[in-house]
Amino acid sequence: MKSIKKFFIPSIADILFLVIFLNLSFAKGRELLQDCDTGYHIRAGEFILDTLSIPKHDIFSFLTPPLPWTAHEWLSEVFMALIHRAFGLTGVVIFFSFLIASIYYLLFKAIRTYKGNILINILIVLLVIGSSQIHWLARPHIFSLLFTFIWYYLLDEYQYKNKNYLYLFPPLVLIWVNLHGGFIMAFILLGIYVVGNFVKYFISEGTEKTEYKKKTKFLGLTVIACFPVSLINPYGYHILLFPFKLTSNRYIMDHVMEFLSPNFHEPMVFKYLLLLMIAIFAISRKKLNLIELVLIVLFTNIALYSARYIPLFAIIAAPILIKQTELMLNEADGKFAGFLKKRGERIASVDKSARGYLWPVAAVLAVVIFAVNGKIEFGFDEKKDPVAAVNFLKKEHVEGNMFDNDEFGDYIIYSAWPEYKVFFDGRSDMYGVEKMKEYLKVTGIETGWDRVLTKYNINWIIYNANSSLSHYLLIRDDWKLIYADKVANIFVRNIPENQSLINKYKNVKPVVIEDKDNGAK
Repeated sequence: MKSIKKFFIPSIADILFLVIFLNLSFAKGRELLQDCDTGYHIRAGEFILDTLSIPKHDIFSFLTPPLPWTAHEWLSEVFMALIHRAFGLTGVVIFFSFLIASIYYLLFKAIRTYKGNILINILIVLLVIGSSQIHWLARPHIFSLLFTFIWYYLLDEYQYKNKNYLYLFPPLVLIWVNLHGGFIMAFILLGIYVVGNFVKYFISEGTEKTEYKKKTKFLGLTVIACFPVSLINPYGYHILLFPFKLTSNRYIMDHVMEFLSPNFHEPMVFKYLLLLMIAIFAISRKKLNLIELVLIVLFTNIALYSARYIPLFAIIAAPILIKQTELMLNEADGKFAGFLKKRGERIASVDKSARGYLWPVAAVLAVVIFAVNGKIEFGFDEKKDPVAAVNFLKKEHVEGNMFDNDEFGDYIIYSAWPEYKVFFDGRSDMYGVEKMKEYLKVTGIETGWDRVLTKYNINWIIYNANSSLSHYLLIRDDWKLIYADKVANIFVRNIPENQSLINKYKNVKPVVIEDKDNGAK
Protein backbone atom coordinates (compact mmCIF):
# COMPACT_ATOMS: atom_id res chain seq x y z
CA MET A 1 0.00 0.00 0.00
CA LYS A 2 2.83 2.40 0.90
CA SER A 3 4.54 1.74 -2.44
CA ILE A 4 1.28 2.55 -4.26
CA LYS A 5 0.95 5.83 -2.34
CA LYS A 6 4.54 6.73 -3.20
CA PHE A 7 3.72 6.13 -6.85
CA PHE A 8 1.11 8.90 -6.66
CA ILE A 9 3.34 11.41 -4.84
CA PRO A 10 4.84 13.90 -7.32
CA SER A 11 8.52 14.71 -6.84
CA ILE A 12 9.82 18.29 -6.96
CA ALA A 13 11.19 17.54 -10.44
CA ASP A 14 7.72 16.31 -11.47
CA ILE A 15 6.15 19.53 -10.20
CA LEU A 16 8.67 21.64 -12.13
CA PHE A 17 7.90 19.65 -15.28
CA LEU A 18 4.15 20.00 -14.77
CA VAL A 19 4.27 23.74 -14.15
CA ILE A 20 6.43 24.46 -17.21
CA PHE A 21 4.79 22.00 -19.59
CA LEU A 22 1.17 22.72 -18.68
CA ASN A 23 1.74 26.47 -18.52
CA LEU A 24 3.26 26.50 -22.00
CA SER A 25 0.77 24.01 -23.44
CA PHE A 26 -2.37 25.71 -22.14
CA ALA A 27 -1.59 29.32 -21.35
CA LYS A 28 1.64 30.69 -22.81
CA GLY A 29 2.29 28.45 -25.80
CA ARG A 30 1.77 31.34 -28.20
CA GLU A 31 4.85 32.97 -26.68
CA LEU A 32 6.89 30.18 -28.27
CA LEU A 33 5.66 31.55 -31.62
CA GLN A 34 6.45 35.20 -30.89
CA ASP A 35 9.29 34.84 -33.39
CA CYS A 36 8.07 33.85 -36.87
CA ASP A 37 11.36 32.08 -37.62
CA THR A 38 9.45 28.94 -36.66
CA GLY A 39 7.60 29.32 -39.96
CA TYR A 40 10.60 29.23 -42.27
CA HIS A 41 12.12 26.34 -40.31
CA ILE A 42 8.97 24.31 -40.97
CA ARG A 43 8.97 25.12 -44.69
CA ALA A 44 12.67 24.33 -44.98
CA GLY A 45 12.01 20.95 -43.38
CA GLU A 46 9.16 20.29 -45.79
CA PHE A 47 11.41 21.17 -48.74
CA ILE A 48 13.97 18.64 -47.50
CA LEU A 49 11.30 15.96 -47.09
CA ASP A 50 9.77 16.66 -50.51
CA THR A 51 13.04 16.80 -52.47
CA LEU A 52 15.14 14.48 -50.28
CA SER A 53 17.89 17.08 -50.56
CA ILE A 54 19.33 19.71 -48.25
CA PRO A 55 19.47 23.18 -49.81
CA LYS A 56 22.90 24.69 -50.36
CA HIS A 57 21.41 27.93 -51.73
CA ASP A 58 18.50 30.14 -50.71
CA ILE A 59 15.04 28.98 -51.75
CA PHE A 60 12.86 31.58 -50.02
CA SER A 61 13.89 34.96 -51.42
CA PHE A 62 13.66 36.26 -55.00
CA LEU A 63 17.28 37.50 -54.99
CA THR A 64 19.29 36.23 -57.95
CA PRO A 65 21.60 34.51 -58.21
CA PRO A 66 20.44 32.56 -55.13
CA LEU A 67 22.58 33.28 -52.10
CA PRO A 68 24.66 30.47 -50.57
CA TRP A 69 22.81 29.14 -47.53
CA THR A 70 24.19 26.96 -44.77
CA ALA A 71 21.05 25.23 -43.51
CA HIS A 72 22.86 24.08 -40.38
CA GLU A 73 19.59 23.26 -38.59
CA TRP A 74 18.33 20.91 -41.30
CA LEU A 75 17.64 17.90 -39.04
CA SER A 76 15.71 20.04 -36.54
CA GLU A 77 13.72 21.43 -39.46
CA VAL A 78 12.87 17.92 -40.65
CA PHE A 79 11.55 17.06 -37.16
CA MET A 80 9.54 20.29 -37.10
CA ALA A 81 8.10 19.63 -40.55
CA LEU A 82 7.06 16.08 -39.65
CA ILE A 83 5.33 17.28 -36.50
CA HIS A 84 3.68 20.14 -38.37
CA ARG A 85 2.34 17.84 -41.07
CA ALA A 86 0.81 15.59 -38.47
CA PHE A 87 -0.39 18.09 -35.86
CA GLY A 88 0.05 21.63 -37.24
CA LEU A 89 1.54 24.54 -35.33
CA THR A 90 -0.14 23.32 -32.15
CA GLY A 91 1.87 20.12 -32.34
CA VAL A 92 5.09 22.08 -32.85
CA VAL A 93 4.35 24.23 -29.79
CA ILE A 94 3.52 21.21 -27.62
CA PHE A 95 6.67 19.39 -28.78
CA PHE A 96 8.93 22.29 -27.84
CA SER A 97 7.02 22.79 -24.58
CA PHE A 98 7.82 19.17 -23.76
CA LEU A 99 11.51 19.65 -24.64
CA ILE A 100 11.80 22.78 -22.51
CA ALA A 101 10.05 21.19 -19.52
CA SER A 102 12.25 18.09 -19.86
CA ILE A 103 15.46 20.16 -19.77
CA TYR A 104 14.67 21.67 -16.36
CA TYR A 105 13.22 18.41 -15.06
CA LEU A 106 16.54 16.73 -15.87
CA LEU A 107 18.52 19.67 -14.51
CA PHE A 108 16.83 19.42 -11.12
CA LYS A 109 17.32 15.64 -11.09
CA ALA A 110 21.01 16.13 -11.85
CA ILE A 111 21.45 18.81 -9.18
CA ARG A 112 19.89 16.53 -6.56
CA THR A 113 22.73 14.04 -7.10
CA TYR A 114 25.01 16.53 -5.30
CA LYS A 115 22.93 15.95 -2.12
CA GLY A 116 22.71 19.66 -1.38
CA ASN A 117 19.97 21.41 0.56
CA ILE A 118 16.79 20.92 -1.43
CA LEU A 119 15.39 24.36 -0.58
CA ILE A 120 18.47 26.05 -2.02
CA ASN A 121 18.31 23.67 -4.99
CA ILE A 122 14.74 24.79 -5.66
CA LEU A 123 15.61 28.49 -5.32
CA ILE A 124 18.51 28.30 -7.77
CA VAL A 125 16.60 26.19 -10.30
CA LEU A 126 13.66 28.62 -10.16
CA LEU A 127 16.08 31.48 -10.89
CA VAL A 128 17.53 29.42 -13.76
CA ILE A 129 14.06 28.81 -15.19
CA GLY A 130 13.06 32.45 -14.81
CA SER A 131 16.26 33.61 -16.49
CA SER A 132 15.95 31.15 -19.35
CA GLN A 133 12.45 32.16 -20.42
CA ILE A 134 13.95 35.05 -22.36
CA HIS A 135 14.75 32.67 -25.21
CA TRP A 136 12.08 29.98 -25.02
CA LEU A 137 10.93 29.74 -28.64
CA ALA A 138 9.75 26.94 -30.91
CA ARG A 139 13.06 26.92 -32.74
CA PRO A 140 16.04 24.57 -33.21
CA HIS A 141 18.22 26.21 -30.55
CA ILE A 142 16.14 24.38 -27.91
CA PHE A 143 17.79 21.16 -29.11
CA SER A 144 21.18 22.73 -28.42
CA LEU A 145 20.05 23.73 -24.94
CA LEU A 146 19.11 20.10 -24.23
CA PHE A 147 22.33 18.71 -25.69
CA THR A 148 24.45 21.26 -23.81
CA PHE A 149 22.90 20.11 -20.55
CA ILE A 150 23.45 16.40 -21.36
CA TRP A 151 27.04 17.02 -22.46
CA TYR A 152 27.83 19.10 -19.37
CA TYR A 153 26.22 16.57 -17.04
CA LEU A 154 28.18 13.65 -18.51
CA LEU A 155 31.44 15.60 -18.28
CA ASP A 156 30.75 16.40 -14.62
CA GLU A 157 29.92 12.75 -13.94
CA TYR A 158 33.31 11.78 -15.38
CA GLN A 159 35.25 14.59 -13.72
CA TYR A 160 33.90 14.41 -10.18
CA LYS A 161 32.36 10.92 -9.86
CA ASN A 162 34.57 8.88 -12.23
CA LYS A 163 31.53 7.65 -14.15
CA ASN A 164 32.73 7.21 -17.70
CA TYR A 165 30.09 7.87 -20.35
CA LEU A 166 32.55 9.41 -22.80
CA TYR A 167 31.76 6.68 -25.34
CA LEU A 168 28.38 8.39 -25.84
CA PHE A 169 29.95 11.62 -27.09
CA PRO A 170 30.68 10.67 -30.74
CA PRO A 171 27.07 9.54 -31.46
CA LEU A 172 25.76 12.58 -29.57
CA VAL A 173 27.89 14.99 -31.60
CA LEU A 174 26.81 13.25 -34.82
CA ILE A 175 23.18 14.13 -34.04
CA TRP A 176 23.94 17.55 -32.56
CA VAL A 177 26.01 18.82 -35.50
CA ASN A 178 23.03 18.25 -37.79
CA LEU A 179 20.48 19.76 -35.41
CA HIS A 180 21.92 23.20 -34.68
CA GLY A 181 25.05 25.33 -34.89
CA GLY A 182 25.24 25.32 -31.10
CA PHE A 183 27.05 21.97 -31.39
CA ILE A 184 30.26 24.00 -31.10
CA MET A 185 29.56 24.03 -27.34
CA ALA A 186 30.47 20.32 -27.35
CA PHE A 187 34.06 21.14 -28.28
CA ILE A 188 34.23 24.22 -26.07
CA LEU A 189 33.15 22.23 -23.01
CA LEU A 190 35.44 19.33 -23.85
CA GLY A 191 38.32 21.76 -24.35
CA ILE A 192 37.74 23.35 -20.93
CA TYR A 193 37.80 19.97 -19.18
CA VAL A 194 40.90 18.85 -21.10
CA VAL A 195 42.81 22.01 -20.23
CA GLY A 196 41.63 21.91 -16.61
CA ASN A 197 42.88 18.36 -16.14
CA PHE A 198 46.11 19.05 -18.05
CA VAL A 199 46.97 21.99 -15.76
CA LYS A 200 46.13 19.95 -12.65
CA TYR A 201 48.39 17.17 -13.96
CA PHE A 202 51.37 19.53 -13.97
CA ILE A 203 50.76 21.01 -10.52
CA SER A 204 49.72 17.80 -8.71
CA GLU A 205 51.76 15.00 -7.23
CA GLY A 206 51.40 11.30 -6.46
CA THR A 207 48.11 9.54 -7.13
CA GLU A 208 46.37 12.81 -8.01
CA LYS A 209 48.90 13.39 -10.80
CA THR A 210 48.18 9.93 -12.20
CA GLU A 211 44.44 10.51 -12.02
CA TYR A 212 44.60 13.84 -13.83
CA LYS A 213 46.90 12.35 -16.48
CA LYS A 214 44.36 9.60 -17.10
CA LYS A 215 41.48 12.06 -17.40
CA THR A 216 43.46 14.32 -19.72
CA LYS A 217 44.24 11.32 -21.92
CA PHE A 218 40.66 10.02 -22.14
CA LEU A 219 39.14 13.47 -22.66
CA GLY A 220 41.74 14.21 -25.34
CA LEU A 221 40.92 10.94 -27.11
CA THR A 222 37.25 11.87 -26.92
CA VAL A 223 37.99 15.16 -28.72
CA ILE A 224 39.91 13.23 -31.39
CA ALA A 225 37.00 10.79 -31.77
CA CYS A 226 34.36 13.53 -31.95
CA PHE A 227 36.12 15.69 -34.53
CA PRO A 228 35.84 13.38 -37.59
CA VAL A 229 32.29 12.45 -36.57
CA SER A 230 31.34 16.14 -36.59
CA LEU A 231 32.31 16.27 -40.28
CA ILE A 232 29.45 13.90 -41.12
CA ASN A 233 27.04 16.61 -42.19
CA PRO A 234 25.93 18.13 -45.52
CA TYR A 235 28.55 20.89 -45.37
CA GLY A 236 31.63 19.02 -44.16
CA TYR A 237 34.27 21.09 -42.37
CA HIS A 238 32.49 24.34 -43.31
CA ILE A 239 29.92 23.66 -40.59
CA LEU A 240 32.71 23.88 -37.99
CA LEU A 241 33.52 27.41 -39.14
CA PHE A 242 29.91 28.60 -39.34
CA PRO A 243 29.37 29.49 -35.63
CA PHE A 244 32.61 31.50 -35.58
CA LYS A 245 31.78 33.35 -38.79
CA LEU A 246 28.40 34.31 -37.39
CA THR A 247 29.51 35.44 -33.94
CA SER A 248 32.55 37.29 -35.33
CA ASN A 249 30.35 39.35 -37.67
CA ARG A 250 30.08 42.53 -35.61
CA TYR A 251 27.55 44.19 -37.88
CA ILE A 252 25.03 41.36 -37.61
CA MET A 253 25.69 40.99 -33.87
CA ASP A 254 25.02 44.71 -33.42
CA HIS A 255 21.88 44.91 -35.57
CA VAL A 256 19.89 41.76 -34.81
CA MET A 257 17.90 42.20 -31.63
CA GLU A 258 18.31 38.72 -30.16
CA PHE A 259 22.10 39.02 -30.41
CA LEU A 260 22.19 42.26 -28.42
CA SER A 261 23.28 42.44 -24.79
CA PRO A 262 20.60 42.06 -22.09
CA ASN A 263 18.78 45.27 -21.20
CA PHE A 264 18.98 45.59 -17.44
CA HIS A 265 16.49 48.47 -17.49
CA GLU A 266 13.81 45.85 -18.12
CA PRO A 267 12.64 43.40 -15.44
CA MET A 268 14.88 40.35 -15.83
CA VAL A 269 15.25 37.37 -13.52
CA PHE A 270 18.72 36.93 -15.01
CA LYS A 271 20.10 39.94 -13.14
CA TYR A 272 19.02 38.42 -9.81
CA LEU A 273 20.70 35.13 -10.69
CA LEU A 274 23.81 37.09 -11.67
CA LEU A 275 23.80 39.12 -8.43
CA LEU A 276 23.25 35.96 -6.37
CA MET A 277 26.21 34.33 -8.10
CA ILE A 278 28.44 37.32 -7.33
CA ALA A 279 27.31 37.31 -3.68
CA ILE A 280 27.92 33.58 -3.30
CA PHE A 281 31.42 33.79 -4.76
CA ALA A 282 32.20 36.80 -2.56
CA ILE A 283 31.10 35.06 0.64
CA SER A 284 32.17 31.46 0.00
CA ARG A 285 35.52 30.34 1.37
CA LYS A 286 35.74 27.55 -1.18
CA LYS A 287 37.72 28.51 -4.26
CA LEU A 288 36.48 27.52 -7.68
CA ASN A 289 38.67 24.98 -9.39
CA LEU A 290 40.12 25.89 -12.77
CA ILE A 291 37.35 24.16 -14.75
CA GLU A 292 34.60 25.90 -12.77
CA LEU A 293 36.36 29.26 -13.03
CA VAL A 294 36.73 29.06 -16.80
CA LEU A 295 33.12 27.90 -17.20
CA ILE A 296 31.78 30.79 -15.12
CA VAL A 297 33.95 33.44 -16.80
CA LEU A 298 33.23 32.19 -20.32
CA PHE A 299 29.47 31.73 -19.98
CA THR A 300 28.97 34.92 -17.98
CA ASN A 301 30.79 36.75 -20.74
CA ILE A 302 28.66 35.33 -23.55
CA ALA A 303 25.43 35.93 -21.57
CA LEU A 304 26.39 39.59 -21.10
CA TYR A 305 27.43 39.82 -24.76
CA SER A 306 24.17 38.41 -26.11
CA ALA A 307 20.87 37.83 -24.31
CA ARG A 308 20.16 34.70 -26.35
CA TYR A 309 22.94 32.90 -24.45
CA ILE A 310 21.47 33.54 -20.99
CA PRO A 311 19.79 30.07 -20.85
CA LEU A 312 23.18 28.43 -21.50
CA PHE A 313 24.82 30.47 -18.75
CA ALA A 314 22.04 29.57 -16.32
CA ILE A 315 22.41 25.82 -16.93
CA ILE A 316 26.21 25.95 -16.63
CA ALA A 317 26.18 28.10 -13.49
CA ALA A 318 23.52 26.15 -11.56
CA PRO A 319 25.56 23.08 -10.44
CA ILE A 320 28.54 25.28 -9.51
CA LEU A 321 26.35 27.53 -7.37
CA ILE A 322 24.75 24.49 -5.72
CA LYS A 323 28.17 23.15 -4.66
CA GLN A 324 29.22 26.52 -3.29
CA THR A 325 26.02 27.12 -1.31
CA GLU A 326 26.05 23.64 0.19
CA LEU A 327 29.52 24.19 1.63
CA MET A 328 28.47 27.60 2.97
CA LEU A 329 25.37 26.11 4.63
CA ASN A 330 27.35 23.27 6.21
CA GLU A 331 29.75 25.78 7.77
CA ALA A 332 27.00 28.15 8.90
CA ASP A 333 25.60 28.32 12.42
CA GLY A 334 22.52 30.05 13.77
CA LYS A 335 18.79 29.57 13.80
CA PHE A 336 18.19 30.36 10.12
CA ALA A 337 20.84 27.91 8.94
CA GLY A 338 19.45 25.29 11.30
CA PHE A 339 15.94 25.90 10.03
CA LEU A 340 17.08 25.49 6.41
CA LYS A 341 18.89 22.26 7.23
CA LYS A 342 16.02 20.67 9.14
CA ARG A 343 13.31 21.81 6.72
CA GLY A 344 15.44 20.79 3.76
CA GLU A 345 16.03 17.32 5.19
CA ARG A 346 12.29 16.76 5.72
CA ILE A 347 11.35 17.91 2.22
CA ALA A 348 14.20 15.90 0.71
CA SER A 349 12.97 12.79 2.55
CA VAL A 350 9.48 13.19 1.11
CA ASP A 351 10.90 13.96 -2.35
CA LYS A 352 13.10 10.88 -2.26
CA SER A 353 10.10 8.68 -1.48
CA ALA A 354 8.36 9.71 -4.72
CA ARG A 355 8.44 6.94 -7.31
CA GLY A 356 7.73 6.61 -10.98
CA TYR A 357 6.86 9.11 -13.71
CA LEU A 358 3.10 9.10 -13.34
CA TRP A 359 2.47 12.83 -13.30
CA PRO A 360 4.70 13.85 -16.25
CA VAL A 361 3.30 11.00 -18.36
CA ALA A 362 -0.28 11.89 -17.35
CA ALA A 363 0.33 15.55 -18.23
CA VAL A 364 1.68 14.69 -21.67
CA LEU A 365 -1.25 12.35 -22.39
CA ALA A 366 -3.76 14.97 -21.22
CA VAL A 367 -2.25 17.68 -23.41
CA VAL A 368 -2.16 15.38 -26.44
CA ILE A 369 -5.83 14.42 -25.92
CA PHE A 370 -6.85 18.07 -25.57
CA ALA A 371 -4.89 19.00 -28.69
CA VAL A 372 -6.30 16.15 -30.79
CA ASN A 373 -9.82 17.18 -29.79
CA GLY A 374 -9.20 20.82 -30.70
CA LYS A 375 -9.27 22.10 -27.11
CA ILE A 376 -5.74 23.46 -27.52
CA GLU A 377 -4.84 25.41 -30.63
CA PHE A 378 -1.91 27.69 -31.36
CA GLY A 379 -1.09 29.87 -34.33
CA PHE A 380 0.81 33.02 -35.09
CA ASP A 381 -0.52 36.12 -33.36
CA GLU A 382 -2.88 38.10 -35.61
CA LYS A 383 -2.30 41.16 -33.43
CA LYS A 384 1.43 41.12 -34.17
CA ASP A 385 1.97 39.09 -37.34
CA PRO A 386 0.61 39.98 -40.81
CA VAL A 387 -1.95 37.18 -40.93
CA ALA A 388 -4.78 39.24 -42.46
CA ALA A 389 -2.43 41.13 -44.79
CA VAL A 390 -1.03 37.90 -46.24
CA ASN A 391 -4.56 36.57 -46.75
CA PHE A 392 -5.24 39.75 -48.72
CA LEU A 393 -2.12 39.14 -50.83
CA LYS A 394 -3.17 35.60 -51.65
CA LYS A 395 -6.64 36.79 -52.59
CA GLU A 396 -5.45 39.62 -54.87
CA HIS A 397 -2.33 37.87 -56.22
CA VAL A 398 -0.22 41.02 -56.06
CA GLU A 399 2.60 40.55 -58.54
CA GLY A 400 6.24 41.62 -58.67
CA ASN A 401 9.06 41.79 -56.17
CA MET A 402 8.26 42.76 -52.59
CA PHE A 403 10.05 44.64 -49.88
CA ASP A 404 9.16 43.34 -46.44
CA ASN A 405 9.92 43.55 -42.76
CA ASP A 406 12.21 40.67 -41.77
CA GLU A 407 9.73 39.25 -39.26
CA PHE A 408 6.94 39.57 -41.82
CA GLY A 409 9.20 37.72 -44.25
CA ASP A 410 9.32 34.73 -41.92
CA TYR A 411 5.54 34.63 -41.74
CA ILE A 412 5.16 35.08 -45.52
CA ILE A 413 7.47 32.11 -46.08
CA TYR A 414 5.31 30.05 -43.76
CA SER A 415 1.96 31.17 -45.14
CA ALA A 416 2.52 32.05 -48.79
CA TRP A 417 5.72 30.47 -50.13
CA PRO A 418 6.42 29.50 -52.90
CA GLU A 419 3.79 31.81 -54.47
CA TYR A 420 5.54 34.72 -52.80
CA LYS A 421 9.29 35.05 -52.30
CA VAL A 422 10.65 37.60 -49.86
CA PHE A 423 13.29 40.31 -49.95
CA PHE A 424 14.52 39.66 -46.41
CA ASP A 425 13.73 37.36 -43.49
CA GLY A 426 15.20 36.08 -40.23
CA ARG A 427 18.22 34.41 -41.85
CA SER A 428 20.45 37.45 -41.36
CA ASP A 429 23.61 35.31 -41.48
CA MET A 430 22.70 34.17 -45.00
CA TYR A 431 21.89 37.63 -46.35
CA GLY A 432 25.14 39.03 -44.99
CA VAL A 433 26.28 42.54 -44.15
CA GLU A 434 25.72 44.23 -47.50
CA LYS A 435 22.15 42.97 -47.94
CA MET A 436 21.36 43.85 -44.32
CA LYS A 437 22.73 47.37 -44.83
CA GLU A 438 20.46 47.78 -47.84
CA TYR A 439 17.52 46.46 -45.86
CA LEU A 440 18.18 48.84 -42.97
CA LYS A 441 18.74 51.74 -45.36
CA VAL A 442 15.17 51.34 -46.58
CA THR A 443 13.62 50.71 -43.17
CA GLY A 444 15.45 53.73 -41.76
CA ILE A 445 14.62 55.88 -44.83
CA GLU A 446 18.29 56.76 -45.15
CA THR A 447 19.81 58.55 -48.13
CA GLY A 448 19.59 56.25 -51.14
CA TRP A 449 16.71 54.17 -49.77
CA ASP A 450 14.73 54.56 -52.99
CA ARG A 451 17.72 53.45 -55.07
CA VAL A 452 17.70 50.14 -53.20
CA LEU A 453 14.06 49.61 -54.18
CA THR A 454 14.89 50.45 -57.80
CA LYS A 455 17.92 48.14 -57.78
CA TYR A 456 15.75 45.16 -56.82
CA ASN A 457 12.79 46.21 -58.97
CA ILE A 458 10.49 46.39 -55.94
CA ASN A 459 6.86 46.67 -57.04
CA TRP A 460 5.16 46.52 -53.64
CA ILE A 461 5.95 46.88 -49.96
CA ILE A 462 4.48 45.14 -46.93
CA TYR A 463 5.63 46.73 -43.72
CA ASN A 464 4.63 47.51 -40.15
CA ALA A 465 1.70 49.88 -39.94
CA ASN A 466 3.36 51.34 -36.89
CA SER A 467 6.58 52.49 -38.55
CA SER A 468 8.31 55.55 -39.95
CA LEU A 469 8.58 53.89 -43.35
CA SER A 470 4.82 53.39 -43.60
CA HIS A 471 4.12 56.97 -42.50
CA TYR A 472 6.60 58.28 -45.06
CA LEU A 473 5.16 56.25 -47.93
CA LEU A 474 1.69 57.58 -47.11
CA ILE A 475 2.70 61.12 -48.05
CA ARG A 476 4.44 60.17 -51.30
CA ASP A 477 2.72 60.16 -54.68
CA ASP A 478 4.85 57.36 -56.15
CA TRP A 479 3.46 54.79 -53.68
CA LYS A 480 -0.20 54.05 -53.01
CA LEU A 481 -1.76 52.27 -50.06
CA ILE A 482 -3.97 49.32 -51.02
CA TYR A 483 -4.28 47.56 -47.66
CA ALA A 484 -4.14 48.66 -44.03
CA ASP A 485 -4.78 47.20 -40.61
CA LYS A 486 -3.24 47.64 -37.17
CA VAL A 487 -0.38 45.30 -38.03
CA ALA A 488 0.62 45.88 -41.65
CA ASN A 489 0.30 48.25 -44.56
CA ILE A 490 0.69 47.21 -48.19
CA PHE A 491 1.81 49.76 -50.79
CA VAL A 492 2.21 49.40 -54.55
CA ARG A 493 4.15 51.59 -56.95
CA ASN A 494 2.01 54.22 -58.63
CA ILE A 495 2.57 52.92 -62.14
CA PRO A 496 0.13 51.93 -64.92
CA GLU A 497 0.58 48.21 -64.26
CA ASN A 498 -0.86 48.68 -60.76
CA GLN A 499 -3.72 51.04 -61.60
CA SER A 500 -6.43 48.40 -61.31
CA LEU A 501 -5.38 47.62 -57.73
CA ILE A 502 -4.92 51.30 -56.89
CA ASN A 503 -8.40 52.17 -58.20
CA LYS A 504 -10.00 49.17 -56.50
CA TYR A 505 -8.62 50.17 -53.11
CA LYS A 506 -8.40 53.94 -53.49
CA ASN A 507 -10.56 54.45 -50.41
CA VAL A 508 -8.33 52.45 -48.08
CA LYS A 509 -7.21 54.58 -45.16
CA PRO A 510 -4.36 53.89 -42.74
CA VAL A 511 -5.33 52.69 -39.30
CA VAL A 512 -4.35 55.40 -36.83
CA ILE A 513 -2.17 53.93 -34.07
CA GLU A 514 0.56 55.14 -31.78
CA ASP A 515 3.71 55.96 -33.73
CA LYS A 516 6.47 53.53 -32.90
CA ASP A 517 9.12 52.45 -35.36
CA ASN A 518 10.09 48.84 -36.00
CA GLY A 519 13.60 47.94 -37.08
CA ALA A 520 15.37 44.64 -37.53
CA LYS A 521 14.23 42.10 -34.96
